[in-house]
Amino acid sequence: MNQPHSREKFATQMDRALLSDLRALAKVEGRQLQSLLEEAVGNLIAERQKPRPDISVKDALKASMRQYGPLYKKLAE
Repeated sequence: MNQPHSREKFATQMDRALLSDLRALAKVEGRQLQSLLEEAVGNLIAERQKPRPDISVKDALKASMRQYGPLYKKLAE
């Protein structure tokens, strides 16, 4: 993430009701709108960068459990 003093302007659009709620939240928390947006975007990026199992790995595990489930259970005993 950029350093706090390094800022760049950009323009975008947002759903009117969502923006209204965001402005109300900023007012309640005594924060600037940009502060809430930076927090939200930072959280979104961090969440999306977390490693996630590939769907094919999950599918392979399910297939393996269907086929070899009883064997895995015996091996675990």
